[in-house]
Amino acid sequence: MPENQDKSKPIEITAHELPLHCPMPDAPLWARHPRVFLDVTKEGQATCPYCGAKYVFKGELPKGHH
Repeated sequence: MPENQDKSKPIEITAHELPLHCPMPDAPLWARHPRVFLDVTKEGQATCPYCGAKYVFKGELPKGHH
């Protein structure tokens, strides 16, 4: 999650960023917590149980994720 990311706004995820895990690789050190994988393809969104970051899937699902 970028340093200036407002946690109240969903973070848009595309197929290129799957599999999704939080924290994201570019998260600042202070925002780190144990890595958790989130499935945004099932309902189109997911919330991290550690930090509450909201992720929303945008675009086409990759093949095999229907």
